[in-house]
Amino acid sequence: MRVKEKFNKKLLVEGNDDQHVVWSLCEKFTVPENFDVIDCEGIEKLISQIPLRFKQSDIQTIGIIVDADSNIANRWESLKSTLTLQGFVMPNELPNDGLIIVNQINQKLGIWIMPNNKTDGMLEDFISFLVPKEDKLLVKAIQTLDDIEANTLNKYSIIHKSKALIHTWLAWQEDPGTPMGLGITKKYLTTDETNCLRFITWIENLYR
Repeated sequence: MRVKEKFNKKLLVEGNDDQHVVWSLCEKFTVPENFDVIDCEGIEKLISQIPLRFKQSDIQTIGIIVDADSNIANRWESLKSTLTLQGFVMPNELPNDGLIIVNQINQKLGIWIMPNNKTDGMLEDFISFLVPKEDKLLVKAIQTLDDIEANTLNKYSIIHKSKALIHTWLAWQEDPGTPMGLGITKKYLTTDETNCLRFITWIENLYR
């Protein structure tokens, strides 16, 4: 979703789902609205925007949320290379609680690699952390996908299994097909989970 940019603090995300999940979590935790959440329409466009964003004369803070996908180490190395060129002294490893650093001209940078800065995966894996622990439908959804795969009926690639899983689970809720962000708003998903709280703390510290 295109947003009218209002602030000198930005959060770059890969897609529309990321944008709405961030908005829903910020609303839930009453995070002050002092930054723009920008849907970059894919990882390549997001990476290409980084140098341009830091060249904006009034820019104060840029946060970056990307998926680890199948290799978090490669994703981190790619970001390190890009951001070193922007004057940031990048650490060798991404902190478990997300990165927040400042360059020599006092621009602040934040990085969070979905799902939790530690493992391969994507936004949908982060959302799966928020499924209530006592939920029985998720077990059924896992069994269903396993059965589909055992019979080679799956049209999705295995790397996207977490996408298939969480959207299957959402399709079985009271309002079938609810998007992930709205699933937070409707309280299908819990927000007191450890990874979620760490993520919100990162957001709050980055944009304070």
